[in-house]
Amino acid sequence: MTKTRFNTYDVVCSVTELQKLIGMRVNQIYDIDNKTYLIRLARNEEKVVLLLESGLRFHTTSFEWPKNMAPSGFTMKLRKHLKNKRLESFQQLGVDRIVDLQFGSGEAAYHIILELYDRGNILLTDCELRILNILRPHVEGEELRFAVREKYPKDRAKQDTGPPSVEQIKEAIQRARPGDTLRSALNPVLEYGASVIDHVLHEHGLFGCRIGGELPPDANLPKKAKKKQKNICKEFSKVFDVQTDLDALISAINDAESMVQNARKEPSRGYIIQKKEVRPAKEGEKEEYYFTNLEYHPYPYSQNRGEPCKEFDSFATAVDEFYSSLESQKIDLKAFAQEREALKKLSNVKTDHAKRIEELSKVQLGDRKKAELITRNQDLVDKALLAVQSALAAQMSWTDIQDLVKAAQANGDPVASCIRQLKLEINHISLLLSDPYAVLDENDSENESDSEREDDEQKLEQMVVDVDLALSAFANARRYYDQRRFAARKEQKTIESSSKALKNAERKTIQTLKDVRTQTTISKVRKVYWFEKFYWFVSSENYLIIGGRDQQQNELIVKRYMRPNDIYVHAEIQGASSVIIKNTTGGEIPPKTLLEAGTMAISYSVAWDAKVVTSAYWVHSEQVSKTAPTGEYLTTGSFMIRGRKNFLPPCHLVLGLSFLFKLEDSSVERHRGERKVRTFDDESVTSREEERSEMSESAEHEIKLDDESDQEEQLSFPDTHVKVEHDTGKVSVRTDPILQRLTSETERSSEIFLGDDKPYIIRPAAPRLKQISKSKQKAKEKEQKAKEKLSAPVKDDALQKQGQLKRGQRAKMRKIKEKYKDQDEDDRKMIMDILKSAGNQKAADVAQEEDEEHRENHAADGKGVDRKRTPRLKPGEFEELGDDAPAVADLDMLDTLTGQPVEEDELLFAVPVVAPYQSLHNYKYKVKLTPGTGKRGKASKMALQIFLKDKQCTPREKDLLKAVKDEVLARNIPGKVKLSAPQMQKVRK
Repeated sequence: MTKTRFNTYDVVCSVTELQKLIGMRVNQIYDIDNKTYLIRLARNEEKVVLLLESGLRFHTTSFEWPKNMAPSGFTMKLRKHLKNKRLESFQQLGVDRIVDLQFGSGEAAYHIILELYDRGNILLTDCELRILNILRPHVEGEELRFAVREKYPKDRAKQDTGPPSVEQIKEAIQRARPGDTLRSALNPVLEYGASVIDHVLHEHGLFGCRIGGELPPDANLPKKAKKKQKNICKEFSKVFDVQTDLDALISAINDAESMVQNARKEPSRGYIIQKKEVRPAKEGEKEEYYFTNLEYHPYPYSQNRGEPCKEFDSFATAVDEFYSSLESQKIDLKAFAQEREALKKLSNVKTDHAKRIEELSKVQLGDRKKAELITRNQDLVDKALLAVQSALAAQMSWTDIQDLVKAAQANGDPVASCIRQLKLEINHISLLLSDPYAVLDENDSENESDSEREDDEQKLEQMVVDVDLALSAFANARRYYDQRRFAARKEQKTIESSSKALKNAERKTIQTLKDVRTQTTISKVRKVYWFEKFYWFVSSENYLIIGGRDQQQNELIVKRYMRPNDIYVHAEIQGASSVIIKNTTGGEIPPKTLLEAGTMAISYSVAWDAKVVTSAYWVHSEQVSKTAPTGEYLTTGSFMIRGRKNFLPPCHLVLGLSFLFKLEDSSVERHRGERKVRTFDDESVTSREEERSEMSESAEHEIKLDDESDQEEQLSFPDTHVKVEHDTGKVSVRTDPILQRLTSETERSSEIFLGDDKPYIIRPAAPRLKQISKSKQKAKEKEQKAKEKLSAPVKDDALQKQGQLKRGQRAKMRKIKEKYKDQDEDDRKMIMDILKSAGNQKAADVAQEEDEEHRENHAADGKGVDRKRTPRLKPGEFEELGDDAPAVADLDMLDTLTGQPVEEDELLFAVPVVAPYQSLHNYKYKVKLTPGTGKRGKASKMALQIFLKDKQCTPREKDLLKAVKDEVLARNIPGKVKLSAPQMQKVRK
């Protein structure tokens, strides 16, 4: 049975080892679940994580444990009082399973009290041990209450009074029930733990002892207890004798006391006791063994001698290894159960086929013997048939015929004597026939050599044979021969079909074993990334984008995971997700990534089910605030957007389901730069000459989505309150009417065209743009001057590029030119302003233009107030980032994930991803998801089948895809979907 919690000796050893933590400061506190907490301690460069689990254990850990997404109230209370406090003492209360951790000193001291017995508990107290927070409030007795504001009774712990006296030992033995083990009798007076007591009893030859005497007849015990007592009496046959065994017992108790005292002086090593089991294997294969962990101990106990054991440098390391491998051990045990089940099915198939063949062989042998007996007794059989046929012809009743046969048998008639049963209802009779030549065969066999003797199957023994009254003896014999030939043909077909069935069963079993072992390996290797708890995907330009699943996650993403350089994306529609673009490089986010993030924000909202196409906007991280204006209150998941919002074009509700494959380190370099930022002229720039590259880059039509000078205008835009209502999930956005009118006007007047992974912003309605701002007319003259300088080389490049276009691309460009032939440079410039882009102007011209525009607007306002940049968030406005927040190094692992695996790659596992379809352009496996009526679970399974049926899918990729759980595969699909993929109908069939 697996060990589940610390005993007293474990507590002593662990407290002694963890004295090294004294003097370290609390850096952060996390919770794994409602009973398990992690305290991160630090001292200079040294960092340690202490794990506390109520009622079970406490130890340092070096493994990564899954932390809760949002800290619990108990965790927040611990953080409030313990953060940055120094661990001053770490002690055991008395000899009880209670541990006291003191943080801080004097009146600023706080205590964590961990109880490891019964249901366990964790308490936070002040310097006077008054309870500030408690994990499990309860009442013991009538006066003792464990609740907030009550004082913790420190003296309730069992105190160390040394080893018990001889009189106490005798009294404990006398109080024990007959049949109890010696250990259970001593437990009330010894505080060393069951393992230590068993060890010292084993060392002194008292391990198998029990208290003598029989159970009294009137013992009021349940049946299970009585049965247990009887089993103990059988197992522990030796009876403890006070006269002869008392001295040995006293010596054993003194040894136990010495063990405890030594454990308090120096740290102990760690040991994990294991169990060796045979791994399921096919017949003929070599047996394999595996080990399961049973117990962890700080001492090599004698009762465990001879069992498999793993030794560690410290007890804490052994405990950490034991509990961290529990999940892996569960995976192994589940895999072994599946392997046993597969091998059992194969064994059943083999047994069934062997049984059927054996039965057919017996039928053939029986039919042959019956035919031989009829042939050798032909005269007797014909006479018996004639006698019964004559009686039936004389119209005698069946009862009279039966009486006639019995009378003839009584008279010793040889024909009647062979008749055993009349089956006149089926026109048969049963005859007892024997081989008339058996005596001659025995005599001849004595003179024959071994090689000349017939097989045993050729010998005919006496047996009952059914014959048909409508047939002669010869015809009955022929009927049995025919039945034998039919059974032989059936046996042959059965053998042939059995061979195929067994091969199929073996192939399925081998595949099942391979799949189980592959999935087990993948499950162990599979690393769950921190961002998988959110909606997420990697953009086509290698930016990680995450979104909240609910109100709590929306707030968590902004408070914990949003860095200063990140971009916040949201949609002005109810139920939308808060989306963050992680920007580790610090540069500008490319337009395609922004558009993909906007698609994500729209898709994870009510727009998906309503099939409504709408727009999203983006802002800088410093524009998102949790601080409400004076007199207002922000609820969970609500934020204030301060300053200018940058609206994106309407996004299409088209997502895709695909897979990213984890690359082994040696394969990462092969996929470097798969998801890089691409510009409009990315392909043509590489083919130009060096002397013309600078001019082409300056004339390049690149959409810039932000400029530092635009920040000066943000104060002219009102704050926007993004509010998510708790009851309905409705998102309401309040903004200035003028801004709303201008925004809606620009949204209606702009379109986006996506082709060849290059977005073109197109303006169909030029007159409406000219009404937005007259001040933009000055840009036309400056832009024209710059264009005249660069027009000649640009036109030549354009003609050269157009000449290299394919047939379909030329037709597409002709349609674009025809449709938007009225669009001029002024129109295009206004579109660039909508997206905060500078078009093809130089950076200096853009800054000068916006500076002039700023002065004009300032003069028109008639106010002397300077416009300033929107201030960044104040320190402490959001919660401090913890270790689970992503760092640059964490995001570098995106390069180890690829959607384009090749045969040379060494793949570790597969991660399903749901992303805007345009971001999956180069992925090997992908299906399109649009709003529909299909269930997401069924759609995800269908997508997986499509991927597995792909001819380009390698065996390793199939193994990795099969190892993905169904719930993980469908988790990020928004809702009801329609699945689209090539050749999907074939897969369904």
